[in-house]
Amino acid sequence: MTSKLQVTVPKVIADKYRIKPGDEVLWVASGDSVRLVPARNARPQTGDARRLALFDLATSRQKARQRGIVKGKEKERGWTREELYDRGRAR
Repeated sequence: MTSKLQVTVPKVIADKYRIKPGDEVLWVASGDSVRLVPARNARPQTGDARRLALFDLATSRQKARQRGIVKGKEKERGWTREELYDRGRAR
């Protein structure tokens, strides 16, 4: 790290990840570490608001699935859970 906060990427790493002079890179916080990611390989960052909206959507889908589970519905499948566990076993 230089006094101007510049970092040199070791040649072995630059070659492995095809980083060339002039390429853009992203510094990504990852817990207690910082990752250097070539911009061409970076996934788009999703903002907190978007992530929360996706989580809320997934939660509502899961609740809808759980509401759809009704006792006795296994009869529509043609088998019960107990039959599934006993299948193929000698009695």
